[in-house]
Amino acid sequence: MTATDTQPVDGDTLAPFQTVPETNPDSPNGNGPLKSAGHVIVDSLVAHGVERTFVVPGESFLDVLDGLHGSDIETVVCRHEGGAAYMAEADGKMNQRPGVAMVTRGPGAANAHVGLHTAWQDSTPMVLFVGLIPFAHRDREAFQEFDIKAWFDTGAKRVMVLDHAERASEIVAEAMFAAMSGRPGPVVVGLPEDIIRQQVSPALHPAVPVAAGGMSATDAGALAEALAEAKKPLFVTGGNDWTQDAATQLTEWLEKHSIPAAAEWRTQGTVSFDSPSYVGPIGYGRPRPTYDLLEETDLLVFVGTVPGDVITDGFVCRQDWNKKNFLVTIDPSLRGRSGPVSRQIVAKPDAFVRDLAGIELPVKDEWKAWTARMRAEQSAFAWLPPATPGNGPAKMDTLMANLVPRLPEDAQVTFGAGEHTNWAHRYFPTRRYASMLSARNGSMGYSVPSAIAASLASPGRRVVTIAGDGEFLMNGQELATAAQYGATPLVIVMDNQEYGTIRTHQERHYPSRVSGTQLKNPDFGLMARAFGGFGITVAEDKDIPAALDAALAAIDQDGVFALIHLIVEQRVKAY
Repeated sequence: MTATDTQPVDGDTLAPFQTVPETNPDSPNGNGPLKSAGHVIVDSLVAHGVERTFVVPGESFLDVLDGLHGSDIETVVCRHEGGAAYMAEADGKMNQRPGVAMVTRGPGAANAHVGLHTAWQDSTPMVLFVGLIPFAHRDREAFQEFDIKAWFDTGAKRVMVLDHAERASEIVAEAMFAAMSGRPGPVVVGLPEDIIRQQVSPALHPAVPVAAGGMSATDAGALAEALAEAKKPLFVTGGNDWTQDAATQLTEWLEKHSIPAAAEWRTQGTVSFDSPSYVGPIGYGRPRPTYDLLEETDLLVFVGTVPGDVITDGFVCRQDWNKKNFLVTIDPSLRGRSGPVSRQIVAKPDAFVRDLAGIELPVKDEWKAWTARMRAEQSAFAWLPPATPGNGPAKMDTLMANLVPRLPEDAQVTFGAGEHTNWAHRYFPTRRYASMLSARNGSMGYSVPSAIAASLASPGRRVVTIAGDGEFLMNGQELATAAQYGATPLVIVMDNQEYGTIRTHQERHYPSRVSGTQLKNPDFGLMARAFGGFGITVAEDKDIPAALDAALAAIDQDGVFALIHLIVEQRVKAY
């Protein structure tokens, strides 16, 4: 027993922690069983439909870990809190409930912060449980003590601390509700290690229902009128608050009316890549055909997101208040919005699409021509390059040209930040909601953890992650987690020996003065094999098809993850 194995008794007086018997005459039910608050937290997560939690263990929340033992929740032990937080964030993107991570106090909480920022800017429902010092040690500069509210209050929807053990289930319900209600986002819950060991009633707090909003009759009339007047309407889908049913229903409605839809940066798939209404992504690295879409359209309808910094090229595009913008979002504050607002419809995507289905409009020839033109330009942009390898260094074009035909209909791609993401944006066939998972806050290190979360959520689904060499080493150690839990993503590491995006900016602003962006890398294929997966390093373009076949065979036949280390042509280092 350590010095922290105590619980507060009469103020600051500490006594050794004593386990209360399972049946106790003083329990709220007379002779009913009691449970520790930590176990009740686990029971509450199970009741809220949580299937797995991503953890880096700490002595501060041992009782919760004990509650997870033998529970219906899979405990995925990660190698770094940043990786655990990214996995939980990705899990929240894919499900109609928050992703859950658990870390310890101080350093553990600090390491997890990157995932919280991703969840905040990406509007992802997520709950981070953080073990804390004992209640009675607070404000005494105890080991790993920190101010959880001061650290997280500006980057989370709510920060709560369980200071009363009997509220354990209630605080879980409040956290899950807060993460999902309104604009989704991260919630942080602090768990003092002595409080979670106290014995309480096992009764669970009911889940708090989340309002979905919807179109009023006035909203529907205004939208129908605006559409009837429009010559070039455009829908833009985004956010992480959809279901596949709503995505399918919206796609059918758009196709029926010959109205085009673009995708917010890094959220492709809500309207299928193959749909005649899909006209491409909008955001950084956007294809030229969609570059001027926001200015050309005379009616813009954003669903599940708002026109923010990335979409409007730094709050520059679509700023004329004479333009018509309908913003469909459950967030009444319109946080992150840029440009004009003709009307806000306060609704989550599913509720809006449900009501949109009731709007019937005559299809205009102008709409058909406008949609067909944009669709043709998008299709030409996304047309795969030749699959036949060339001579010389390996090329990402060749890899994508050989990978895409080998993908099943429901393939899923994940990636973090960097120039390597451009190939996924352009070529990966996203046909379902959440078939593209990425960090819209531009966070590096997201690729491998998100791919692991996706593979665990859908065993047997083809999950591909595309990482840059700089990004990969930020969380590549989580391949050990993939091996431990049977995740089987295909990991492609594009190695150009530099932080490529930053070098591009550097060359633009400081020509011929490359500084602080160059890398020397290990053999990533060998690294993958050391972690227990399949790994191969490819430097020649001609070797790409065989490498892909071998990697996919290892996944399908051996049940392991596979990594292709693709050494591409290096840019000359200029001084």
